[in-house]
Amino acid sequence: MDILNKVKHHREEEQRLKWEGTFAEYLEIVKQRPEVAQTAHSRVYNMIKSSGLQEKDGRKMYDFFGEEIFGLEETIENLVEEYFHPAAKRLDVRKRILLLMGPVSGGKSTIVTMLKRGLEEYSRTDEGAVYAIKGCPMHEDPLHLIPQHLREDFYDEYGIRIEGSLSPLNAMRLETEYDGRIEDVMVERIFLSEDKRTGIGTFSPSDPKSQDIADLTGSIDFSTIAEYGSESDPRAYRFDGELNKANRGMMEFQEMLKCDEKFLWHLLSLTQEGNFKAGRFALISADELIVAHTNEAEYRSFIANQKNEALQSRIIVMPIPYNLKVSEEERIYQKMINESDMAHVHIAPHALRVAAIFSVLTRLEESKKQSVDLVKKMRLYDGDSVEGYNQVDVEELRKEYPDEGMRGIDPRYVINRISSTIIRKDVSSINALDVLRSLKEGLEQHPSISEEDKEHYLNYIAVARREYDDIAKKEVQKAFVYSYEESAKTLLDNYLDNVEAYCNKTKLHDPLTGEEMNPDEKLMRSIEEQIGISENAKKAFREEILIRISAYARKGKRFDYSSHERLREAIQQKLFADLKDVVKITTTSQTPDESQLKKINEVIARLIDDYGYNSVSANELLRYVGSLLNR
Repeated sequence: MDILNKVKHHREEEQRLKWEGTFAEYLEIVKQRPEVAQTAHSRVYNMIKSSGLQEKDGRKMYDFFGEEIFGLEETIENLVEEYFHPAAKRLDVRKRILLLMGPVSGGKSTIVTMLKRGLEEYSRTDEGAVYAIKGCPMHEDPLHLIPQHLREDFYDEYGIRIEGSLSPLNAMRLETEYDGRIEDVMVERIFLSEDKRTGIGTFSPSDPKSQDIADLTGSIDFSTIAEYGSESDPRAYRFDGELNKANRGMMEFQEMLKCDEKFLWHLLSLTQEGNFKAGRFALISADELIVAHTNEAEYRSFIANQKNEALQSRIIVMPIPYNLKVSEEERIYQKMINESDMAHVHIAPHALRVAAIFSVLTRLEESKKQSVDLVKKMRLYDGDSVEGYNQVDVEELRKEYPDEGMRGIDPRYVINRISSTIIRKDVSSINALDVLRSLKEGLEQHPSISEEDKEHYLNYIAVARREYDDIAKKEVQKAFVYSYEESAKTLLDNYLDNVEAYCNKTKLHDPLTGEEMNPDEKLMRSIEEQIGISENAKKAFREEILIRISAYARKGKRFDYSSHERLREAIQQKLFADLKDVVKITTTSQTPDESQLKKINEVIARLIDDYGYNSVSANELLRYVGSLLNR
């Protein structure tokens, strides 16, 4: 019954939000809340802005897109700041069609869908409220009732500019139903809805030979001509085209460039002048945002046709490339899986990550800098710390190829291969190797991948496999080291004693003989080398550790195993290197003895409790790492 109560509550809320009154009463609302008279472009921008804004590394992050669009922060910032923001300020940008161009499954449709769903919700808020002339099929702006010669006076009094003329139908209704008295015209609050075709339209092209312009601009209702006597009577016209119904909101023009160019000419007047021609009427005003999307090949073909020159100048192209961050690509896959019937299947940790590594590698361009290979570039793009590089280097890499990310493997392919793995394996758990194997098999069946690309992609799968080998070893390493926690603490204390003596230029005392000793350089280097600390950098690293210890002491805290991330990693790797033989024996022994079995069970429990594995994937991981160590 809970869902029925929610439906009832929604219905009651709809009733509460409804409003109806005369134009005179509507003007009182406008005086108190001028935002109700905002343009469609302004409404979209304010909707995006109202969801919240974060700043990271000098880049604006819009919360509106945060839960659906991953890894395209720069693209989204450009979209909002270069189109929606200036369009909201009534700059000339609003007189352009917004064309989202990018590869398949790159997020174009998701962005448009989010804008449509967002407008539906926003129109139910006080800030996004929309009012229209009651009974108008185009939900016309009530301010169009103000005569042209009084609009300057209206601006002086209300501070609001009025654009557009009263539609033929409402001009007739004003005379016949209201005797010319605009103050008596009924106004109502409307709620934008794609399903009800209120302020949100979607147009999809069909066969150019059978495509009817009436789908865009409406058509004559021939059954009413006998009643009204003329085709030019507005009452004999159905204002039910997508441009009519999308007025006050937005229209999605799917695959716009597939339309016949004669069909698109009707958009010229709408974009530039804010009106369009329908039937035997004067131009009809429309306030709406037109968003189209296409792929790069179709766009190139479109601009190559000189007949499209006039329309080209009325289009703003926003490239929507693939995401180039591994961590964000993982989120895309996780989202797609959560929305599917696969959510119950256990996907082992890092299985999606290796798929993301493969996908991102296929989208990257080789850097012109010889010192930066694709793997290093991938890590830098994902925000990883790479010795010798900083944020400035990352920005320089991005500038090398402005169109980077417009080619490569799409997320749907990866999800299809993961789905195939789950169905074919018919088990409740899949791991990274299952995913890589399926990706490799899928390349053989992919019809649109050239032999040259296939060769590159197979190489990227091998790179992803090597990355996974490192991840797997570190995962088991951490779980094993936990079982040897006391050993790790002892090793840490020993290292810190030596670092303190080294930095303070003092001696150590042998705990048994009391004899003075020099700091154990061999021990310190054996730990520091695990994380790539060079001979030249060792002094700075040791001093950094000592400063950290002092800072903890001043705050009354104890410096322990988890106080310095890189040092912890070094201790773990050193201990793991020392334990490697033990790991080999315990992970590969066919008949482990009691102590080995106890150790294995401890490690498996650790992997399950703290690292997100289940018993199947934990055992598979241990067997795989054992085989790696035995090579």
